[in-house]
Amino acid sequence: MSIASAARRPHRIVLAIVGWMLAGAAAAGDAGLERVLTRWDLDARADLKAVIVLRDGEVVAQRYYNGADAQSLHDIRSAGKSVTALLAGIAADRGRLRFDQPAARCLPGAGPALAGVRVSDLLSMRSGLDADDENPRSPGNEDRLDEAADPVAFALSVPRREAPGTRYAYNSLTAYLAGLCVEGASGQPLDEFARQHLFAPLGIDHWRWQRDAGGHAKGQGNLSLRARDFARIGQMALDGGAWQGRAIVRADTLRAILAPRVRIAAVDPYADDYGWFWYRRTQHVGGRAIEVVFASGNGGNKLYLVPALRMVVAIQSSAYGRGYGQRRSQDILRALLAAAAPSDGTATAR
Repeated sequence: MSIASAARRPHRIVLAIVGWMLAGAAAAGDAGLERVLTRWDLDARADLKAVIVLRDGEVVAQRYYNGADAQSLHDIRSAGKSVTALLAGIAADRGRLRFDQPAARCLPGAGPALAGVRVSDLLSMRSGLDADDENPRSPGNEDRLDEAADPVAFALSVPRREAPGTRYAYNSLTAYLAGLCVEGASGQPLDEFARQHLFAPLGIDHWRWQRDAGGHAKGQGNLSLRARDFARIGQMALDGGAWQGRAIVRADTLRAILAPRVRIAAVDPYADDYGWFWYRRTQHVGGRAIEVVFASGNGGNKLYLVPALRMVVAIQSSAYGRGYGQRRSQDILRALLAAAAPSDGTATAR
């Protein structure tokens, strides 16, 4: 553009300068998030695998560690429970089940211990069954479930401890039953239902879901995903159940899944509330209150949704059975929030 023409069109110069300034600010913000992720390059515990950060659906920071790369499949452990909840929601959207229906209706062979238990009781860890993963002597402990020659028969035989809907007790057995319930309601294996109604619509074509001794995909976890695909599920949830203009889960169904149902801060140091296989916590960072909804798995596997910042953080880690894995993932999240959040005020879910 000549000087003369520029003089005749000063507004274009102003717009160009503003554009350059905004682009520079965005680049600086991205660089700041990337710098946060480099802090863990020298972590001597070589079991962090990947961190992906999305804002407004775009990758703004990513890093792979300890030999992992963009094509690596990683077992997200119990974060797979949150996927099972989404699948239950999709089944409900299709009229195959209702959250308030008796669980026995989609669990052939259910005995008296499941009488009065609703699907929503399974999803909120309040089935009333004597299953507690924190107690190795519990009849429904996850290790006993994993060792069972017939996991379905084992799960259906676990006795009742208390009335359903009264007490939260974290366990994998009720998530396994929830997966079986989706199978019974849909007439499809859980992993096939997931492929057809969740993974394929999201463009996820490389994944693996471990099956048990009876040939059932494990609704309680052991789903392996690439890090970006893990984040993609989070973006769909952050966007109210939609992906590229298509409703994967109805917005009202997703709200029901993510809504806080029971206060668990007294028994879980990393969460305030539990929904239907999804957690919620308000993080206080630099004087700001930032509400976070998340999926969580053993070893530090996390899928964090931060609605007020339009952010998704997917963390994959193989610190299985090591307490520091959960602490490290929370530290990564908090460092990212400090870099991305506004300098004052609060950031809460809308």
